[in-house]
Amino acid sequence: MTSKFIRIGTRESQLAVWQATTVQQLLETHGYRAELHYIKSDGDTDLKTPLYEIGVQGIFTRALDIALLNGDIDIAVHSMKDVPTMMAKGIAQAAVLPRASYYDVLVPAPGYTPEGALGSRIIATSSIRRKAQWLHRYPADTLENLRGNVNTRLRKVAESQWHGAIFAAAGLERIGLRPDNAITLDWMLPAPAQGAIMVVSRDGDAESQDACSPLNDADTALCTKIERDFLRALMGGCSTPISALARIASGKLHFEGNVLSVDGKDKKEISRVVDADMAGNIGFEAGNEIAALLSGNVV
Repeated sequence: MTSKFIRIGTRESQLAVWQATTVQQLLETHGYRAELHYIKSDGDTDLKTPLYEIGVQGIFTRALDIALLNGDIDIAVHSMKDVPTMMAKGIAQAAVLPRASYYDVLVPAPGYTPEGALGSRIIATSSIRRKAQWLHRYPADTLENLRGNVNTRLRKVAESQWHGAIFAAAGLERIGLRPDNAITLDWMLPAPAQGAIMVVSRDGDAESQDACSPLNDADTALCTKIERDFLRALMGGCSTPISALARIASGKLHFEGNVLSVDGKDKKEISRVVDADMAGNIGFEAGNEIAALLSGNVV
C-alpha cells in the first residue's frame, strides 16, 4: 500500500458517482488509498434551460476544475464528452478508461412502439446533436427539451406525453437502468468521446499522474483524441451539432464525422480509414476538410 492518499472529485449524480467509484476501486487495486469528494456543478443546478442556450462548454466540469486548482481534490472524474477540448490552464489529462458503448438509444414511452406510430412524433433530448440527426432522418417529428440526471429523465419519459427520449447507452448501462425496450440508434453518430471516462489532475502533479497512469487505455485515448481534434478543428461544442467516431480494427483506424444544421436539413460528412499508427492527426485533417466544405457559411 502506497502512502499517497488520493482525493477524487465527482459530481453528485448516480452516474458520476458510479464513474468516480470505478476509478477509486481501480486505484485501490494498484495500492492507493482514495476517497470521493462530492461537488455540485453548474449543470446540476439549472435543469430547465436547454444546454445549448447556457454556454455548455465546461458546464459539468468547471466546479471540479476550480476545486482541483484550489487543491481541494487531487483528481476529478468526468464523462469525457463533457470535457472542453481546450481544458482549463493548469488541468491535465491523467487517464482515459476503456470505452463503454458509444451508441445513443431511444427509450420509448410506456405503450409506444415505433412500428405503430402514426403521423409526427414527439421525442425528447437536451442534445442539439441528437436533435439535428433525428430531424435529418425524421423531419416530421417534434423535438422537446429534456434535462436532469438519468433517473430524472427516465421518470419524465414515463410521466410525459412524449413518444420517447434519447439517452447515451453507456450512461444507462453503467448504473443498470437501460430499459429492456430501449432501441439502439446505430445510425446516429455519437458525440466526440461519448462512452469514455476521463481522469484529470493538476498539471505537474506527478504523484497523481503516476497513480492514474496504469488506468489509461491507449486505444480509447487515441480514438477519443481524434474525435475531440475533429471537434476542436471545427471550433464546436454542444451548441453545434458535431458528431465523430473513431474505431480501431485489425490495425486500421476507421473515422466518421459530420456536422449538421440545427434543423437537421443540411449535413456535411466525412469518413477515413488509415493505419492506426499513422492516425494521430486525422481528426484535425478531417475537421479542416469539413470546414473547407462549409466555405465559411453558417451551417
